[in-house]
Amino acid sequence: MRELKRSLNLFDIFCIASGAMISSGLFILPSIAYSKGGPSIVLSYFVAGVLMIPSIFSKAELASAMPKAGGTYFFIERSLGYFFGIFAGLANWLSIGLKSAFALVGIGAFLEYITGGISYFQIKIVASMFCLIFLFLNIISIKGIANLQRYLVLFLFLSLGFYIILGINRVNFEYYTPFLRGGFKGILAVAGMVFISYGGLTKVASVAEDTKNPHRTIPLGMILSFLAVEIVYLGAVYVTVGVLPKGELLSTLTPLTHGGIRLAGFPLGIIMSFSALIAFLTTANAGLLSSSRIPLAMAKDKLLPNFFSKLSKKYSTPYISVITTGIFMLILIIFLDLENLVKLASTLMLILFILTNVAVIIMREGRIINYRPTFKSPLYPGIQIFAIISYIFLIVEMGAAAILISLGFLIFSALTYYFVVKRKVKRQSAIIHLVERITSKDLIDTSLEEELKEIIHKRDKVIKDRFDKAIENCPIMIVEKRISYKELFEKVAQILEERLKIEKSCLKELFLKREQVSTTVLEEGLAIPHVVVEGENKFEIIIVKASQGIDFPKGVVKFAFVLAGSKDERNFHLRALMAIAQIVREHNFYRNLERAKNESQIRLLILSSTRRRAV
Repeated sequence: MRELKRSLNLFDIFCIASGAMISSGLFILPSIAYSKGGPSIVLSYFVAGVLMIPSIFSKAELASAMPKAGGTYFFIERSLGYFFGIFAGLANWLSIGLKSAFALVGIGAFLEYITGGISYFQIKIVASMFCLIFLFLNIISIKGIANLQRYLVLFLFLSLGFYIILGINRVNFEYYTPFLRGGFKGILAVAGMVFISYGGLTKVASVAEDTKNPHRTIPLGMILSFLAVEIVYLGAVYVTVGVLPKGELLSTLTPLTHGGIRLAGFPLGIIMSFSALIAFLTTANAGLLSSSRIPLAMAKDKLLPNFFSKLSKKYSTPYISVITTGIFMLILIIFLDLENLVKLASTLMLILFILTNVAVIIMREGRIINYRPTFKSPLYPGIQIFAIISYIFLIVEMGAAAILISLGFLIFSALTYYFVVKRKVKRQSAIIHLVERITSKDLIDTSLEEELKEIIHKRDKVIKDRFDKAIENCPIMIVEKRISYKELFEKVAQILEERLKIEKSCLKELFLKREQVSTTVLEEGLAIPHVVVEGENKFEIIIVKASQGIDFPKGVVKFAFVLAGSKDERNFHLRALMAIAQIVREHNFYRNLERAKNESQIRLLILSSTRRRAV
């Protein structure tokens, strides 16, 4: 299967994430928020940013462990299963599509300052044109669309930075009194409203397969973008509230444009209106880019028809998924009143944030061998639990209509799962691992861990070497009772007799003599018995796990790597010993090996090592 081209770097991810955030939340929402909270909306924006931090950390951890196209969909499907995966995929796609379409339609309020008047029909025509332009660019070049996003976002930061610097010393503090008009409850209520302004940030995880070194680039890009946009939000809102009289701020839906006119006359007002247009375009562009990767990921998992996963032979872009997403946005722009649907999109997004934080808890508590994020969320699990509770509160604030529609969406996902997907796809999720741990019943296979192993190898650019191939084909012994080292050598000699074509009595004698010369117990719990045998091109490895222990002269061991090779394989013999030394030094190796219940899990654990390969 063709793969997406990894062409996005850290700056591209920063610009995509920033462009997805800076939109109506800054250029329109302050006026609406001010009507409910007064000057304290500056604090509300700060609180909303704080509420976003847990989801940033959770998404960053999941993206570093599973840098796959689809982002939120992929994380939720692999942790919670098909049903929630279907819901997450469709809800994420719908949510981003709605907000992107709304951003394009939102340009109308600002075109008035540039054109001197424009009808609602003309606004829809312009929005549709931009949608088609972005659709075309997303098909022909992911790098080209990222370069466009760079220039647009750079202009945004420069214009907003100029606005903040110009206005910060001209703030009238009388406009900030009284500060807490709505009290602490008012701050929280407005925080729930403006929280959505940060929602686009985590969508950048959907383009992980288009990104260079995604396990590092995605988390770092998200965090840097959040910090930069938070500073811009707080600075711009602080200046706007401080330079506009209450009456003027309440009477406009273009507060930064009016703020610019107050600070430097009509020219700065034009610049801020143009900045708003750019902001809406960057949001729509980032939305189309990230949402189009969701049908691609779902198709790869057989939850949508396979044609959604097709890539352009010339451009390596998911053209069918992009076209479908673009047409969906066009339909929304032309036929629907989007304002009533934004609350639905926001509610769905909050549900997805809840599921993302739940996913981190399940992946960690499921103790999955190959869940190895390169970034780990700090303050786990407290910060995830705090986020889940906070987001439930915000969903309640959205109102009954949005909640009922979201429940309907859940029911639709359940029906899709039951009638379309349940009998067609067989893949276990991380929650099965957690259930097995709680119930102590053998429920799981290794399908998820196999997939995570492949993701880790791809993420870390691991190329199989000869040692990996030897482990893939070696015997694995699981010994349930306590035995002596002599009994162990009897068992391994019996296995090696057929593989090496050497009498088992000779093999056993070799192992016993080797143990008498010097112990093969390297450290507490681990032994590596290794011998040289007659012949050529002979080399075998046997992995042994003995939960009750093996009695060696120098101590009790629970794990052993048994090696036997001919003289001409001495170099590989040494490389195998070095590989084993690296593997057992990896974080939590012994603990994970103890948890491994069968041969497949033991083999996977060793093959998933991030040791340096000799190729």
